[in-house]
Amino acid sequence: MNRKIIGAALGLVILAVSSAASAHVDVAVGVGIPLGVQTSPPPIEIGRPVAYGPAPLAVDYRDDGDWRARRWREHREWREHEWRREQWREHEAREHRRWGDY
Repeated sequence: MNRKIIGAALGLVILAVSSAASAHVDVAVGVGIPLGVQTSPPPIEIGRPVAYGPAPLAVDYRDDGDWRARRWREHREWREHEWRREQWREHEAREHRRWGDY
């Protein structure tokens, strides 16, 4: 008998707790009906300001008249060209080894 009373009391407590937990819950179903067509205003395009100024001067830095600087520059350009050529050769060799010799 005591077990039945304890079980009934426990059931009532659980029922009271669940009803208290759902006391502030609202359930609503809404249907949205637009009142009119809403569009955004067209964008305003502002062009870049036009600035007029003197034309840039073309400076030829290679015509310095110093044969040592010109020789050094040409040698540096040659070394860079050779380095790029060697890099390309290594690239081609790697690609060739990857796909095999046909």
